[in-house]
Parts: sequence; structure tokens; C-alpha cells
Amino acid sequence: MSQILSRAEWEPLEAAHQARVDAATAAHLERRQETVKHPVEDFLFTYYSHRPAQLRRWHPGAGAALEAAERTWKFYAEQDGASYVDLPAFASARGDTVRFVRDLLRATLSRPAHLGCFGLHEWAMVYRLDQTGVRHADWPLRLGGAGTDEVVESHTVRCSHYDAYRFFTPPARPLNTLLPQRDSQVAMEQPGCLHAGMDVYKWAYKLTPVVPSDLVMDCFDLAREIRLLDMQAAPYDLTELGVEPVRIETPEGKADYVRRQRAFADRGRTLRERLLEVCDDVLVTAVS
Repeated sequence: MSQILSRAEWEPLEAAHQARVDAATAAHLERRQETVKHPVEDFLFTYYSHRPAQLRRWHPGAGAALEAAERTWKFYAEQDGASYVDLPAFASARGDTVRFVRDLLRATLSRPAHLGCFGLHEWAMVYRLDQTGVRHADWPLRLGGAGTDEVVESHTVRCSHYDAYRFFTPPARPLNTLLPQRDSQVAMEQPGCLHAGMDVYKWAYKLTPVVPSDLVMDCFDLAREIRLLDMQAAPYDLTELGVEPVRIETPEGKADYVRRQRAFADRGRTLRERLLEVCDDVLVTAVS
């Protein structure tokens, strides 16, 4: 333990975090209760496995102890009336995961951002499908089936993210100029990829509780904003939800997409660097 926070110090931090999470998840929880789907925001809670209740738990991260907190959660320990994250226990149990995340973050940070994909992965996921077969079948395709297929066929598809590529339709897969695989993720992931930017949130919550909750929420906020662009640039017509399209089939839409993609890559770099510091601290503990 390097820092002991009194109850008067840590309780306001916990309350602020809970309020931040409540504001970010309220609409999703209300829709869930009413069994209403949302093609943009549901992704943060369905594709990613971290539930709102888990996100709401506040963790100070490794190196801080909470006086009179009585934490009984996994990877916490008690000493002199204070609860703290047991870093050696976490490193022993989750070391392989930490090493993978460390290697992935470091490799991604070492590469320049590729900004010419224009979100075509979402178009490739519906390529040559009829409306009933698309993932978000309740929402029409902006350009119709034939228009959507034409956009895919008239562009170079260059998706480097395996978890996007694996949802391509069979006729779309040969059109991709890359062949991402699960075992090539570290070798291929690049910081301009929207899905890689959203996944920083996944790597942050997978390392709970050694990652401070403010960092997890910063990653969540970035993922949420990226997801909006992801679906604005997708082939669906979501204007009923107030989601205005980024028309990547036009020069203006492409320019808008690249501008926002570059800004997300810059923000993702900062978050990856912060998360990489946590990974390094865990792994130093693991070998000491």
C-alpha cells in the first residue's frame, strides 16, 4: 500500500464515480426494463460483457488503501483496518491476461493510424443480404440492398480487426485486402481502427480492480463516442433515433469520418498509455 485514503477522502470519490456511471447507463437500464432495443448504445452492454452494476463499483486501483471500507470483493485484502487491491494475488491469477493486454497495447501504440477504412466493416456485414438477414433488421438500409452492395464493391475494404472481420458476410470476406485472425491480433491491430479504440474499454475492465475506475470510465466514454460514429457511418437509416448519417459514400462524408477517426485515435493513444502503465506495474509485481 502506498497511499491510505480516509473514509472522508474516498467516499466522495466513490459517490462521484457512481453518479457518473448512473448518468451514463440510465437510458440503457430504462430501455432494458421496457425491452426496447437500441442499435447504437446496446453494443456497450451486449458485445462487451461488463454489466452496469459492475461498472458502478468504484475501485481506486492498485497502490491505494481505503480506510474502513470492508471490501470483500475478489482480489481485495485487509490490513490495519484498510482494504486494498492485492496486486501479487492479481498478478498470480491474471498474469497471462495482463501480458497479452500489455503486448497488444504496446504493439498498437507503435504503429501509425490507418485512416482510410471509412467504416466499411459495417457495410461488409450486410453485403448481399436481404433486409431480413441483416443484424439490425428493424432498421432499413439507407441506400437499399443494391446501393449498399455497390458502395462495398466500389471501395477498397481494408479491415484489420478480427472481431469486426469475423462478422463479414461470406461474399464480403474475399473483398477484404487483409486477413485478420485471432492469433494475429497483436501483429495487426492499429490505432485508427474504431473497433480497436472501443476495445480499450474492454482491456480496462478486464483488468479490474487494478485499473482505477476513473480510467475505466474514460475508456467507456471513448467507446461510446466511437460507437456513435461507427453507426453513423454504417449503412442503416437511424434518423428516427436522432442519429444523423455520416455519408461515407461521398467525399464530404469521408472527410468528416477521417477527421473524427483521427481525433479518436489521439484520445485512444493517451488511454492506451495510461493502461499500459498499469500493466507494467502488475508485471513488475509478478516477477518481484
